[in-house]
Amino acid sequence: MLPDRTFFNSLADAAAAQTLPRFRSGLNVDNKLAGGFDPVTEGDRAAESAIRQLIGEHYPEHGILGEEHGSSGLDREYVWVIDPIDGTRAFISGVPVWGTLIGLYHNGRAVMGLMDQPFTGERFFADAETVGFAGPGGPRSLKTRDCRRLEDAVLFTTSPRIMEAEAMARYDRLEERVRLARYGIDCYAYCLLAAGFADLVVESDLKPYDIGALIPIIERAGGVVTTWTGERPESGGDIVAAATPALHAAALETLGGN
Repeated sequence: MLPDRTFFNSLADAAAAQTLPRFRSGLNVDNKLAGGFDPVTEGDRAAESAIRQLIGEHYPEHGILGEEHGSSGLDREYVWVIDPIDGTRAFISGVPVWGTLIGLYHNGRAVMGLMDQPFTGERFFADAETVGFAGPGGPRSLKTRDCRRLEDAVLFTTSPRIMEAEAMARYDRLEERVRLARYGIDCYAYCLLAAGFADLVVESDLKPYDIGALIPIIERAGGVVTTWTGERPESGGDIVAAATPALHAAALETLGGN
């Protein structure tokens, strides 16, 4: 039996109990990289542990792919894909655009996903049939905007400066064509696309846990999300999400994917 929205909410609540008290608290930050900066905090580790514990209690037969505590059972029919704090740079900077990402893959395909931003009280969720928002203003469904031309589009990326040179050059071609480009809001950008406030999100070199939970949210809201070469996004890589198929095709052409 598939987990339901109530179980996803329990996972998000367990993570929030670990992340929210540590947000804007001046906690210590570790760096995962010797030559660069990839931050991780005790909030990341504690939140993922809390999520894993509940999954293990209720769905021990499922696999788990997590950012902080490794992977197990990736060959199983159902695999959870977890990023306890997507946007740790925002988290340590006190900016409330990070989120907890919890996704579920069935035979390698993203079928359910949740993004929770506990500081603002916003939660985005999708299953096989529905997509919705819960938070300030009350619950509502999500629908992407009917944007079909790059010249009308609002584009988000975390930062083109963290892309490799070749990817950044391709991204720059796209940014030159859109109406407005905004930086720095990580997973929150994809949810704003699903809610109809943005039209494109373009990122490079994502891991599966950076995008897995967001795929059902975008697709159920009417959007399209693939790699820059038009392939399924579950494995990560260079990712483009668009509000409409026409806009997605235009973005791929400009990025050089087709």
